[in-house]
Amino acid sequence: MKQQRYLLDTCICAYWLRDKYDVKFRINEVGMENCYISEITIAELKFGMVYGKLKGGPKYKDQKLEEFFGNINILPTAPAYNLFAEEKARLKIAGTPSSDFDLLIGCTAVAHDMVMVTQNVKDFANIKDIRIENWIDKH
Repeated sequence: MKQQRYLLDTCICAYWLRDKYDVKFRINEVGMENCYISEITIAELKFGMVYGKLKGGPKYKDQKLEEFFGNINILPTAPAYNLFAEEKARLKIAGTPSSDFDLLIGCTAVAHDMVMVTQNVKDFANIKDIRIENWIDKH
């Protein structure tokens, strides 16, 4: 049986970097080799770091972020472009548009036959054929 692979949303990565909500434990459970991030997540995490610094202090350090990028599989978004275009058009016509970044990340998970791991389930739920897991329990 093929090992399940997981695409981690930006929020999941931010929790890993901040050592919150047992994300490191969950990643260890499924195996870091089975966890991936989208190229879009790199841009979002870098933005979060810069924005946090400009607002008064780093939430995590540059070195920790670069170490994270060096230790996780990074997926290109190009294989998802056709699906992204189809889903964006379908969702717009249906009156349930999604943010472009979330839609591209979600379509990347579908295109690569992966489970999308996010706390923001509603941001991805309308994407056709997506499989979602929420690893965050704040209770």
